[in-house]
Amino acid sequence: MQVYGIDAVVRILSHFIFIFLAFRAVNAINLETWFKKEFQNSSAIRLFLTFLSIAIGFSVSSFFLEFLNLTRNLLISFQ
Repeated sequence: MQVYGIDAVVRILSHFIFIFLAFRAVNAINLETWFKKEFQNSSAIRLFLTFLSIAIGFSVSSFFLEFLNLTRNLLISFQ
């Protein structure tokens, strides 16, 4: 991924995919029902869950991209 354009596209796609997967996972857990007992404003709950999904997805995506980068560097060092 020495070409900067391809690297940028891969990073953006990875972030979006993992954020989407984290959003689906957070919605599957159904955390909204835990908060509805205490908070009546459901839009604030959805906003919190969206930000939580972004944080989780970005962290997982960064880990995945760093793992790929380290694996690539390891393979190059053995050549």
